Amino acid sequence: MRSLASIVLGFEALLLALVTPVMISVADVRAAVALPVCLGLAVLAILSAGLLRNRTGYILGSIVQVGAVGLGFVVPVMFLLGIAFAAFWVAAIVLGRRIEEAKAAQQVGSAAPTTSRES
Repeated sequence: MRSLASIVLGFEALLLALVTPVMISVADVRAAVALPVCLGLAVLAILSAGLLRNRTGYILGSIVQVGAVGLGFVVPVMFLLGIAFAAFWVAAIVLGRRIEEAKAAQQVGSAAPTTSRES
């Protein structure tokens, strides 16, 4: 679960960093506002990827998803991109849990003693 979630957050950090010049040049947002908001979310995404060993990382990652969707009020295409990354985030968590459960079941199954018949 951690690896999938960290991949999503890594790509999202890159996206958030690239949205900064778009906000400044296209949406006419002042650099003093765009830089801390976008780069702050990008740093938060990287920080949360590093904290995914704890529940705190998943909480911070979810906050990043809300922030990315919220940027859509300034740059409308971010509604689409933010919702897409939020969907990737949820999918990474759900699929990651399923993968971990399957691995745990496989380990339990392989740990069971096997009987062999000798002739």
